[in-house]
Amino acid sequence: MKTWIEGLKSAESKKPLPILSFPSVSLLGVSVKELISSSELQAKGMRAVADATDASAAVSFMDLSVEAEAFGATICVSDDEVPTVKGRLVSDEDEAEALEIPKVGSARTGIYIDAVKKAVENITDRPVLAGMIGPFSLAARLLDVTEIMMDCYDDPDMVHAVLDKVTTFLIEYAKAYKATGAGGIMMAEPVSGLLSPTLEEEFSSPYVKRIVDAVQDDSFSVIYHNCGDNVPRMLDSILSTGAAAYHFGNSVDMESDIISKVPASTLVMGNVDPAGVLRMGTPEKVREVTLALLEKCSKYPNFLLSSGCDIPPMTPWENIKAFFAAFEEYYGKV
Repeated sequence: MKTWIEGLKSAESKKPLPILSFPSVSLLGVSVKELISSSELQAKGMRAVADATDASAAVSFMDLSVEAEAFGATICVSDDEVPTVKGRLVSDEDEAEALEIPKVGSARTGIYIDAVKKAVENITDRPVLAGMIGPFSLAARLLDVTEIMMDCYDDPDMVHAVLDKVTTFLIEYAKAYKATGAGGIMMAEPVSGLLSPTLEEEFSSPYVKRIVDAVQDDSFSVIYHNCGDNVPRMLDSILSTGAAAYHFGNSVDMESDIISKVPASTLVMGNVDPAGVLRMGTPEKVREVTLALLEKCSKYPNFLLSSGCDIPPMTPWENIKAFFAAFEEYYGKV
C-alpha cells in the first residue's frame, strides 16, 4: 500500500478514488436494507462498481451505524437511505463505565468483514479499502451527536471513558479487516469536524493516532476522512495522526484551505459535493464542477480526485459516469 500511494503521487494521470459503494444498489437491483444485511450482496456490489468504473481502489460501504449497533445502539433502516442511529445509549459516567466493548463480528460487523474478505478475493486489479467509523464519531453516536458537544465541557471524563472503549474496539475491528487482505481502511471521523480545534486536539486526534499506530504499516493504510466545517482550523492536529492519506469534504476549499497547507509528501483526496452535485445535479453540472476542481488542484502532485464524502445510494449513474468522463476529458487535454 505504501508503494501504491507513492505511485499515485508520481503518476501523471491519477485515477480518481470516490467513496463509491452504495450506488451499487441500482446495479444489483436491490434495496439498501437488503444490501446492508448480506455480505454476498455487498461483495457483489463492490465488484459491480469496480467493473463499471476505473477507480484507483474499491471502497466498501461507509455505513456509520454498524459499530454503534454492535455496542447496542438502536438504528433506523430504510430501503433507499444509509442507516442512522436513534437515541442515546450512554447518558452519564456510570453508564460509560458499564458500557461493554463488543466482540468483533457481533451484530453486523461480521457481515461487513466477510464482505470485504469476499471482495478481496474477487477484485484483484486494485486495492480494496474497508469502511470504518472514527473514534469520536462513534462516541457521538453512543452519547448523541448534540449532547456530546456539551459533554466535552461538562463531563469530559465520561467522554474519555467512552472514547477509550470505542478505540479499543476499533483497533480490533481494523485488525479484522487487515486479516481479510484489505489494503487499508477509510476511517470516517466527521463529527470531530464540528468541534473547536482545542477540543478536537483533546477528543479526536489522540484516539485516531492510537488506531493508526496499532494497524498501519507498509501493507495496510489508514485513510482519514473528515467532512466537517472546522477542518481547516484543526488541520495540523489532524495531520499529527500519521494517517497514510487524508480525505476531505466539500465544505472546504480544497486548494486554499487544504492542499496548499499540507506537506507535498501527504496524499490528499476530495472533494466534489456528493449530495448537491453528484446526487442532485445534472451530468453537465457534474462535469463543470469536476473540471473546475481539477483545474485548481491537479498542479499539486499529492492531490487525488474524489467525492467530498460517501456518494448517496440513489445517485444517478449518469452523474457518476460524468464524473469519470470529466477526469478523462481533463487528462486528455493536459
